[in-house]
Amino acid sequence: MIQRVVFCILAGMSLLTAQILTSAQTQEDVTQSWRLASPTYDLSFPRDHAAHPDYRIEWWYYTGNLFTREGRRFGYQLTFFRVGVDPNPVNPSQWTVRDLHMAHLAITDIDRGVHRVAERLNRTGVGWAGASTDSLDVWNEDWRVTASDRTHRLQAMDANQPGRLLLDLRLDSDVEPVLHGDQGFSQKGEDIGNASHYYSFTRLTTQGRVEVDGEAFDVTGISWMDHEFGSSFLEADQAGWDWFSIQLNDGTDLMVYTLRDLDGRADIRSSGTVVTSEGITHLKSDDVRLLPRRRWISSVSGAAYPVDWRIDIPSLGLQLDVSAAIDAQELVTAQSTGVTYWEGAVDAMGTHDGVSVSGAGYLEMTGYAGVPMSSVLR
Repeated sequence: MIQRVVFCILAGMSLLTAQILTSAQTQEDVTQSWRLASPTYDLSFPRDHAAHPDYRIEWWYYTGNLFTREGRRFGYQLTFFRVGVDPNPVNPSQWTVRDLHMAHLAITDIDRGVHRVAERLNRTGVGWAGASTDSLDVWNEDWRVTASDRTHRLQAMDANQPGRLLLDLRLDSDVEPVLHGDQGFSQKGEDIGNASHYYSFTRLTTQGRVEVDGEAFDVTGISWMDHEFGSSFLEADQAGWDWFSIQLNDGTDLMVYTLRDLDGRADIRSSGTVVTSEGITHLKSDDVRLLPRRRWISSVSGAAYPVDWRIDIPSLGLQLDVSAAIDAQELVTAQSTGVTYWEGAVDAMGTHDGVSVSGAGYLEMTGYAGVPMSSVLR
């Protein structure tokens, strides 16, 4: 399978040189070159907050809903990706590309109906981007995420906007991370190694500052953090996924996703996790019913994204109607990952064990535009 990764190299302050790196790797090549996710691997913290360079694909994912004192609402996403290119480069030069690092920043000004996006792509060797193997410290130029104990610091700024786009947040948690799947081993496909190690901080108390279009705001709210790493995630016939993270006002935290094949059918390896005060429940594909309803059509990509959903988990007495806070929350990332996807703030309302609940969260939808995600994560 031919995988094409487009990356930009900044030389000095003003020169931008675009290059294209083509890496031909079959499934056998991936298996032989990179370490595969395994059910025998035991996640341990804080060790596994750090980078895992023996694996080919890794990301640290932060999303959240934030509010000013007056009630103005913002959604945000800050994501750092690492993609391995050559695990054992022969050339000792620091310009040799072992890993590529991409980052996405998005802030949604929900009251104004505005969604701003910035992206970055750099290589490791020359110090423009990287990820520590000792602690959670990931950076792409001056965008950075660090963590000490259970406090996370997020900092990112982009000036190439109608006005400066800025995120400066502190996130705190007083609980251990939640392991998804089988003790953090998340099987995505039938082939050996088509899996990841996956955990989350599902409810991070958040405070800090955002800027959108030249306006600055002090905010507080709740965030969600995902960390996932592996080497080959999807089967060849898997197009993408629909992924939800939701925090409800009764203290319930919910993560569910459905993997879709090229014909739009849900894969049996779709999964989820529900966290309540009574404990953690792991969900299999037949435990969850996800019904897409109203769709929004992007004028940029032409993709038709379901922005209104029904989630039904009968065994837990949980029924939710989930809808986009605003429809237009698509990211077209031609200058970094090359993936077009929808990621944005959502609202949830429904019942839990017969009691009315409400909340907010984030929804990610991939594989609706461009090449299938299996071409990227395989």
